[in-house]
Amino acid sequence: MTWGARLVVGGLVMLVAVVGVTALRVWQVARVDDQRPSDAVVVLGAAQYNGEPSAVLAARLKHAEQLWRDGVAPRIVTVGGGRTGDRYTEAEASRDWLVEQGVPASAVEAVPRGADTLGSLEAVAATAQEQGWSSALLVSDPWHSLRARTMARDAGLSAWTSPTRSGPIVQTRETQLRYIYRETGALLFYELTHASVDTASSGLG
Repeated sequence: MTWGARLVVGGLVMLVAVVGVTALRVWQVARVDDQRPSDAVVVLGAAQYNGEPSAVLAARLKHAEQLWRDGVAPRIVTVGGGRTGDRYTEAEASRDWLVEQGVPASAVEAVPRGADTLGSLEAVAATAQEQGWSSALLVSDPWHSLRARTMARDAGLSAWTSPTRSGPIVQTRETQLRYIYRETGALLFYELTHASVDTASSGLG
């Protein structure tokens, strides 16, 4: 085998190893509920329809509500902007849902900025700095946890994750494998570029 061929093979082996290790990290963090006392429970946004949270978002909100009722944090922070023509942002729809469930309005902070995970978490970090708090327990879907935690820490938050165990994204093995695959690529892209690959319809915003 020529040196050129050896370099190509070696490069491919390294690429496969990096992808494999990243996928393993996504899977490992997805299995851990790292809840601990924090300044805020931060619910990452997902689709809402005219103020009604989608099934994905509702599952996250139910989990965040329970964490708040368990005394994990004194406030819940909802995040996510809106698309052109929307009457509500994801953050506003989430806040209204929580208040309807009996969470006091004073305990819910809506941060209606950010079109993706990165933008939303940067907005949360800015809000935390303005208000004088710094630690956050992130609520999202299991496979999203590692990337969200990485972005939050890069934005300056002391962040941990408590993923939801319900909702359409965690119901079947096929769906789980698809999102592990997606999140592996998205995390590698972020670590290389510090940019987000989220889209408004990803369900992982």
